[in-house]
Amino acid sequence: MQLGFVSAILPELSFDEVCRIGAAEGYDCIEVMCWPPGKAERRYAGVTHIDTATLDDAGIDQIHATLERHGIQISGLGYYPNPLAPENEEARVAQEHIRSVIRAARALGLSTVNTFVGRDWTQSVEQNWPRLLDVWRPLIAYAEEHQVRVGIENCPMIFTRDEWPGGKNLACSPAIWRRMFEDIPSPSFGLNYDPSHPTWMQMDAIAPLRDFSDRIFHVHAKDVRVDQKLLDDVGILAYPLQFHTPKLPGLGDVDWGRFFSVLTSTGYDGPVCVEVEDRAYEGSLEDRKLSLRQSAGFLRQYIPRRSGLS
Repeated sequence: MQLGFVSAILPELSFDEVCRIGAAEGYDCIEVMCWPPGKAERRYAGVTHIDTATLDDAGIDQIHATLERHGIQISGLGYYPNPLAPENEEARVAQEHIRSVIRAARALGLSTVNTFVGRDWTQSVEQNWPRLLDVWRPLIAYAEEHQVRVGIENCPMIFTRDEWPGGKNLACSPAIWRRMFEDIPSPSFGLNYDPSHPTWMQMDAIAPLRDFSDRIFHVHAKDVRVDQKLLDDVGILAYPLQFHTPKLPGLGDVDWGRFFSVLTSTGYDGPVCVEVEDRAYEGSLEDRKLSLRQSAGFLRQYIPRRSGLS
């Protein structure tokens, strides 16, 4: 496995600076954010470390030279919009940019793009399903043509009143994944699995590692602390941030020893990328760099560095 981190936590830095910090903190790879340039309302969104819309041969050469200079790799390209948004223009822009990111991954010699399937949060799963198939069948066919895999993160995206009740990402449970992969049975369609989400949703975070081992393309390492007293007070139908807090790996409720025990048993040997969303480490750039150092220190007990081995 390769230890990486999600570049969204360093939005103000250039691609070169992100690579330099990653290498300095002992990371093997980076999931590089590829949002269209511009401000975003959502935290951790709107980060553009590679602008796929303007990527040309010179840009590709520069990216490869930067990676080689710092001795680090790209685990995948990330872009997490809502391609099933009820507003047609928002959905269209998201779908077109997903295609742009797929093309960029192919041009860079990468195999993985990570995103959300999206959802109209005002509608039921059944009401969303025909549109999901209309949008994602051609998107996955496009990925196949470019020899790129698409990993869907399993966050339901229910954090604000605007996302209630259904959330902005349909693919948040094993029942939905099974249905997605039955209806779109492409080897290019899989998961970017984050164990923190089933943990706060009171689900088994370990079983999917076995049940979907052939569909896990990429892994996020994020922890979460569920405050049982708050949960008892507001219940599971409350906005999730009323009873849980995202944390750095090792500071929450995910059983990382068991997680990696099962993950390695499944034969997974891909990237595991730290996703920093811990507000306790967001006060400054130095705090965020510290969060990467602390996360690497914790996770290296499960993902040893391969360099220097005979």
